[in-house]
Amino acid sequence: MSYPDAEAASQPDLRPAAQVMDLDRLGNHFQSRLSFVRSNMRRMMNEQWRIQRTGFDLDAEGYGTAIYRIDTPNAHYHCVIFSMFLPAEKRSDRVIADQWDVSFVLLAGDVDAQQLADLRRNVPLQEAGRFDARVLVLSRANRSLRNFERFLGALAEGCQPDPRQLAEVGYLYRTTAVYGNGKFGIADYSCLQGNADFTQPFSAQMFTVYLLRHFSIEQIEHMARARNPQRAVGLDIGLQRYLGIGNSTGLGMAPFLVNHPQLVNQWIWARETGLSRVIAQPADVPRFQRFRSLLERARRHLQETTTEDKRQSTIDQQTLADLGQLAEWCVRQPADTGLWLRLQAWTEAHCGKGCQELLVSLLLELYPEQVDPLAEQMAIKEGFRLNADMPLSELRELIERQYRWALDYNLGSHEANHFFWYRSAEKEEPRLGERALEPGAEKEMQLGIAQNIQRCHNALLAYLEQHPRQLTAHFLLAQPHFKGTVCRLQGMARCAYGEIRANLMHRNMLPIDLLRCKLAFFGAGKFDPKSSRWVRITLFQGAPLVSEIGQPFDDDWNFAVMPELATAAGEH
Repeated sequence: MSYPDAEAASQPDLRPAAQVMDLDRLGNHFQSRLSFVRSNMRRMMNEQWRIQRTGFDLDAEGYGTAIYRIDTPNAHYHCVIFSMFLPAEKRSDRVIADQWDVSFVLLAGDVDAQQLADLRRNVPLQEAGRFDARVLVLSRANRSLRNFERFLGALAEGCQPDPRQLAEVGYLYRTTAVYGNGKFGIADYSCLQGNADFTQPFSAQMFTVYLLRHFSIEQIEHMARARNPQRAVGLDIGLQRYLGIGNSTGLGMAPFLVNHPQLVNQWIWARETGLSRVIAQPADVPRFQRFRSLLERARRHLQETTTEDKRQSTIDQQTLADLGQLAEWCVRQPADTGLWLRLQAWTEAHCGKGCQELLVSLLLELYPEQVDPLAEQMAIKEGFRLNADMPLSELRELIERQYRWALDYNLGSHEANHFFWYRSAEKEEPRLGERALEPGAEKEMQLGIAQNIQRCHNALLAYLEQHPRQLTAHFLLAQPHFKGTVCRLQGMARCAYGEIRANLMHRNMLPIDLLRCKLAFFGAGKFDPKSSRWVRITLFQGAPLVSEIGQPFDDDWNFAVMPELATAAGEH
């Protein structure tokens, strides 16, 4: 297996893994040009995908079926959306829910009458339905109770909703799961390997979320016209762009970063490589002015991000204060050759991790020609292959060189083993238990990488004392339960960034940091934790509209800020 990042560990211009893979730092990531919604949007716009509504059988309350056909230069697809009445007592974002406001699929090729009837029976059932490999993505979503009726009422009365409502909650619909990669009988991950439209990770899922955003606009305008045909107006274009799609994500997403270290390594390597390329560029006055403009937009975006979570609010306020100091520092700086490196060094010396990682996202915007090609390198073919012929002395040296961070942990205390991860029997979803209080630790998932490394290292040292010249094969014949750990060790030997430098069992571990890291790579904004274990976010806020595909596109829509409207509701 070849890795374009094989030399990453020895590249002095990339930030070291000890810094980059710190869990608290990963939990301060922001969306960037390399996020999947951004690269997906660039492909759509540059290739001028065509999205047409071919069915819109909705009643006055917005219930019914909508169908969209998507034509790309390579193939065509259909998105089928079912909107149904949801009783208040059934409304839940939890994975145990069995009814939703809308359920929908993205599928390859055409939809005939028989398949549509089959989808109508099964898609609203989600996990309980039956699907085939024509279905690429399966999802569901609920309306925002705070926004939907307020938007509908304003449009029906002939005026625009207050933009502050979208600054507070940036969507009309919030997805609760977006399934791909072979779940429940839909198309397996390998089905997309040769697909030129969805080459990047999670790109099919993100595109389907984008279509839901388009549907949410068309649906609410339809409902407003039905409610008040004489006075209803359409949603202002500025508000349409500012409208995103929400997502509610819990612990189910967290183990992904641990179970796919080679892929995570690739994502982080691309981001760090992009940063190093930008820092190496000579600054000029136009780009410095652009940076300062982006900095001000990011400040406004963060000011408009609201959360009731005290920890996240404290972090956001600190980041805002740091951004203010950074803006003042920039006023005194010349646009010379070493500006970007000086900028990075200053933030690392004077600012918190939130500001430092936001800076990375802003710098990546400045040189698209240096950064955008890296988006094509975000996917790899994963796999660990055992090298049974490796001398044990070499395996020992590999552990002590690559995993010194894991060996340095004190894992003997109760605090270090406070949590255990397991899968729920009901939904097969990852959960977190407290070892001293809850049963089931004997069925825990193997996410304690540091614990596994230490146990393997200790056993290896003891074995080497008796058999100093033997091979890895001999050790694993004697102790076969270490095979998975050894495969991981060997498979990650050439990856600088794949392993999260944290004890995921420790009492102070925050799963929210794992969630934020992955969601930032998706392209999420407006992080609003509801606990240390689940978070609400917004996707595609500020993105171009379906009607704008094919028009000139400068890909400058991250960190969207509230538009100013003269005719918002309540201003008459």
